[in-house]
Amino acid sequence: MADLAPLARFGSLLATGLRDVTSDPAALDSAGFWAVVADFEGRLVCARFSDVRRAPVPAAAPAPWRGPDPDSWTSSLDRAAYTAGVRRIREHIAAGEVYQANLCRVLSAPLPDPERADVDALTALLARGNPAPYAGTVRLPAHGVEIATASPELFLRRRGRTVESGPIKGTGRTADDLLEKDHAENVMIVDLVRNDLGRVCATGSVTVPDLCAVEEHPGLVHLVSTVRGELAERVGWPELLAGTFPPGSVTGAPKSSALRVIAALETAPRGPYCGGVGWVDADRGTAQLAVGIRTFWIDRPAPGGPVLRFGTGAGITWDSDPEREWAETRLKARRLLTVASGAYPRGSRMPSRLEG
Repeated sequence: MADLAPLARFGSLLATGLRDVTSDPAALDSAGFWAVVADFEGRLVCARFSDVRRAPVPAAAPAPWRGPDPDSWTSSLDRAAYTAGVRRIREHIAAGEVYQANLCRVLSAPLPDPERADVDALTALLARGNPAPYAGTVRLPAHGVEIATASPELFLRRRGRTVESGPIKGTGRTADDLLEKDHAENVMIVDLVRNDLGRVCATGSVTVPDLCAVEEHPGLVHLVSTVRGELAERVGWPELLAGTFPPGSVTGAPKSSALRVIAALETAPRGPYCGGVGWVDADRGTAQLAVGIRTFWIDRPAPGGPVLRFGTGAGITWDSDPEREWAETRLKARRLLTVASGAYPRGSRMPSRLEG
């Protein structure tokens, strides 16, 4: 692998000069600027950097990104397995065990030139081909973290003692595609996030300033809500993460039941996908963590050699149609996979091996 220096990039912020790395969330209450990556399964990496400056994503990456062949992607769940999973979740709902669960699949493809693969170069491509409000890079090769994200979803934003989340539920090509099911699902997850924040916020301080707002993103639209609260006394980052992680929008309701359903149906770990990716400025008491969706990561220890991974999924409710949910996972992945195959002929088609 090329000698890639550690860095973190979040929008126009560039952090270099790695000082230390820890898995202890209490460090985020200390001092300095931290890049944070929390895997869905619970692994936490907090990296403190000494040099943080404004630096826009370069129009052209220092080294070209050579992505996977578009037809080399495979899925942890194929069409038959995914739609069967949707039907199984509906059975759990009918039994009263869960109201909603997010069913995800992980896509993987071998890297054609892994020794020169740089996720920051992929971030530069994503900035042009799929701009996103919480885009970024976390590059810590020695710690097994190489992530490029184009996340549209806010997990946690913090300003002093004020904390807010921006759960997304409901996806379509246009606003006209959004169904009553999408609105009902969004409200259900907002209630879950309110409950999560209620565990760590002062009594009566949790509010919902925005409910089911339509946001436009490249190639699709989302329903987005905002949940806000004031942290209770003596609540720091360990308590905040323990009370809200993993993000409610990518688990389900009730969260504990949804996590059991997910574990039984999904065949691959999500890793940073559906976890948290972002930064904490402990000196200023500010932070911004995104939900790790629309996110690529390099898995170098993978059997058979280094691969690029990407996750996609959909929220399943009683009203879900299995084929429509499968199509939603394809819609969310199509544009991003095209961008990631940057050195190959571009097009809007889905890689043929993932058509089902």
